[in-house]
Amino acid sequence: MLAVPTQDPLALMGLMQLVSPALPIGAFAWSQGLESAFELEWVTDEETLQAWLSGVLADGLTVCELPVLGRLHAGWVREDRDALQHWNDWLQANRETAELAEEDLRLGQALARLLGDLELSPASGWLPQRPAYVTLFAWLARQRGIAVADAQLGFAWAWLENQLAAACKTLPLGQTAAQRLIERLRPELVRAVAAANALSDTELGPVLPGLALASALHETQYSRLFRS
Repeated sequence: MLAVPTQDPLALMGLMQLVSPALPIGAFAWSQGLESAFELEWVTDEETLQAWLSGVLADGLTVCELPVLGRLHAGWVREDRDALQHWNDWLQANRETAELAEEDLRLGQALARLLGDLELSPASGWLPQRPAYVTLFAWLARQRGIAVADAQLGFAWAWLENQLAAACKTLPLGQTAAQRLIERLRPELVRAVAAANALSDTELGPVLPGLALASALHETQYSRLFRS
């Protein structure tokens, strides 16, 4: 019988806990501009939703959150305060609208409170000023012994699930269609992590003018289900 290598089960369960929709940080309340894309009819069905998600993954997460998550994870491992503050500030500087910046900080605050309740917070003085969600995500991944690539893949998976949940609430998109999209996009998540980890610092930065416009317009959208 072939021996099958296995990951540390506690680390694996820690990853599942971290990316679970049941994690009480309120990620479900934000659509990241997607609700406005529905209103503007940029996204109207399964095919256009797949194109939108693929674009955000390629030009957003792959060159922003995923590589920076890796750098923050390394910063926590090295106990490098300067690197942690630098990449935390870098993330916030790359939020192009008030809505996107607010989401990042609110989720970070919620995760920080949860870590305090679970007695998993970093030692006093170690958290960067105005910690972003990705910064806290990287900390907990490090604490749980989750490998960097696994943490990045989990982050991307949580993003995809949240976007599909938003789509199911606002589009005539059934759960089966959402599962079809997961099947098509799963390989893209894997490729995104690999591509993110091959980038140098000078190659980072999201290029998402459509998402930025949708997010800005969402702030004044007349009727909306998601926070702004």
